Amino acid sequence: MIDQLITQGRGLLSAAAGQAQGFAQQAADAYREATAYPQPIYRVVVNGRDITLDIEQRLASIELTDNRGMEADQLTITLSDHDGLLAIPPRGATVSLWLGWSDTGLVSKGSYTVDETEHSGAPDVLSIRARSADLREGLKAKKERSWTGQTLGAIIQTVAAAHGLSPVISAALSVIELAQLDQANESDANLISRLGQQFDAIASVKAERLLFMPAGKSTTASGAALPHITLTRADGDGHRFLQADRDSYSGVRAYYYELGSAEKKEAIAGAGDNLKDLRHTYADQDSALRAARAEWRRLQRGAATLSYTLAKGRPDLIPELTYSLVGVKTEIDAIVWLGANVRHSFTPDSYTTALELESKLPDTDEVAALAEQSEAFTGVVAWYRDEKAGDQKKITEGDQANPKRLLHLYAEKSSAQRAVEREWKRIQQANA
Repeated sequence: MIDQLITQGRGLLSAAAGQAQGFAQQAADAYREATAYPQPIYRVVVNGRDITLDIEQRLASIELTDNRGMEADQLTITLSDHDGLLAIPPRGATVSLWLGWSDTGLVSKGSYTVDETEHSGAPDVLSIRARSADLREGLKAKKERSWTGQTLGAIIQTVAAAHGLSPVISAALSVIELAQLDQANESDANLISRLGQQFDAIASVKAERLLFMPAGKSTTASGAALPHITLTRADGDGHRFLQADRDSYSGVRAYYYELGSAEKKEAIAGAGDNLKDLRHTYADQDSALRAARAEWRRLQRGAATLSYTLAKGRPDLIPELTYSLVGVKTEIDAIVWLGANVRHSFTPDSYTTALELESKLPDTDEVAALAEQSEAFTGVVAWYRDEKAGDQKKITEGDQANPKRLLHLYAEKSSAQRAVEREWKRIQQANA
């Protein structure tokens, strides 16, 4: 009897030990499963108070659009109000946001000012919309003033100082002298945006700084190169490639008046009969030609566009970075892409990033004449990005007395070589 009891006891202990081991194994498996895949994480601070834990069970989504230029960045936070206990926040509240992943940490995405709230149902939902805080005050008030013989740097500094902003302007743009600049019933925001268009510059207000940098150069204020990003087919969750006919416009025309003359004259970047006319009339020929060339470069960059959605969001991505695509499509992989707007979409279960990209032009003075050349081409020239050094190099075919300059910056030497050889063959056949 005693032996039976001992045997039964041993069996119960063995079973209990086995069960405990099973529970431990399940817990270990659950932990490994939870930590094997990075989880999307976020942090939200309102008026200096961290409310991340307060909204954890209510968060439906976070949408953030990081815009290039003077257009305000947009933030939308959507919360569930199923129990009716959410208070509608006041307009003017400051919201700071961080996004990231559990394995890499959080990245600051800036501060925003609440300017719109919406409560809808059923089910009851509260949507909080905010814009980048720097663009709310003062910049939209209309003013009347003029500058004569001032440098672009001095004008940007004047505008920045009036709004308590730190001016950040590239050295090349800063020294350009303007014969005359009039601000007639125009806001400072519109003035800066207009100057950005005239000089093909990124004009933006970020983190209490007024930025005025060359568009498409992918450099910091000091001139250092921004990171170059390589994306593969596996990174993408969807894409849309559009190649437009860049010859729909054959050039750009800007009008100007010469000093002491009432005759309206024109400055043209490009050639042909189908010209895009700029609405603004300029004070001198240099300003008009500069504006026409800037608009022509924008049209060239827009000749090919690519929308690319990343399956795993990248909080480090911002406008003006350059990209190489691998394994998507030959035509897409062949060229370097320039980042325009970036949209981050966050839910408790997923985080994706959608990129709006445009074809990047080569960073060379020769590109100023991309459209300003005759049809009697004697050769071909193209530029490509050297993968190791990160700088730009060119490949030529034929006589370079009057070469046809290919539009895109190519992602590698072999792509540029194929494009040059293909175009040179076409020119030879046309001239035969």
